Amino acid sequence: MRPFSHTTAKQLLPVANEPVLFHVLEAVALSGVKDVGVVVGATSGQIREAVGDGSRFGVSVTYLDQREPLGIGHAVHISRGFLGDEDFLLFLGDNYLEKGLIDFVSRAGQSGFDANLLVHGVTDPSRFGVAEIDGHGRVVRVEEKPPNPRSDLALVGVYAFTPAVHEAVRSVPVSSRGELEITDALQWMIDQGLPVGAEPVTGAWCDVGDVDDLLGANRVALGATRGLMEGDIDSESTVVGPVHVAEGAVVRRSHLHGPAVIGPGAVIDDSTVEGFTSIGAGCGIRGSRVGASVVMAEASVERVNALTGSFLGRGAVVSGPSTGGGGHRLVLGDHSRVWLAS
Repeated sequence: MRPFSHTTAKQLLPVANEPVLFHVLEAVALSGVKDVGVVVGATSGQIREAVGDGSRFGVSVTYLDQREPLGIGHAVHISRGFLGDEDFLLFLGDNYLEKGLIDFVSRAGQSGFDANLLVHGVTDPSRFGVAEIDGHGRVVRVEEKPPNPRSDLALVGVYAFTPAVHEAVRSVPVSSRGELEITDALQWMIDQGLPVGAEPVTGAWCDVGDVDDLLGANRVALGATRGLMEGDIDSESTVVGPVHVAEGAVVRRSHLHGPAVIGPGAVIDDSTVEGFTSIGAGCGIRGSRVGASVVMAEASVERVNALTGSFLGRGAVVSGPSTGGGGHRLVLGDHSRVWLAS
């Protein structure tokens, strides 16, 4: 996620104008979980400021400090005091699930398994933790980023555990990567005869590991957008499809094609915003055409003929004039400046 990860916690990058982590917390709350421990590290300050006490999501948040990034198993280990002897849900904060968690959590509570995993078929499973499953939905083997995967089923990063996992994370050694791997803990449980089950994700799953993943998550999230005109739109502008124009946004002599979201305080002037685009709060889009992109808060695009498939960081400035039929694709960190002459 460079250059964005230099200035922003990855979990706070926006999907449909809301941080990925906010979508996670909303899904957790809807599943019925109300007490949430958020494991934080180097970006603790940013996460705490953004999430607060969790009340805006309908949950109560406790922050758990992980001083070094020593793996997901280690995150479970340091959370032992918070978790107690309760069953719990583990959700990695850089994942986006289109359909949420309600059904998964309900089935996990009735399964009788000590661990339940969400999995998804992928084209390159060697990038992920991988599960091998028998014909009854029971996991027989898990591996972390195997060079020769036994299946194409990636671990999504959503797990439901009983307290049995605590003995597992205490019992496995640190991996060659220097981390306490949750996959090793899961394999320990399997080897001890504890039941571990898996089920496929329903709907889209986006692991926000790079810019293309983030644009994909943005596209999926915007697919659920409903038209809502809260801002100031003049009579010379047109809106086609579901577009949410937030309160305080101003649209003048422009064309908006949904699904799209326009953040509060944004100004769209003599421009076209095409589908699957998120324009953040306080942005200025003037004399330009922007499509299938994420433009973070306070960024500016002026006199650019075609900006597509792009991700602009906070306060970034892109200016033209730009001519010709081709589009520009840009990935810009916070406060970047680009001048496009052609």
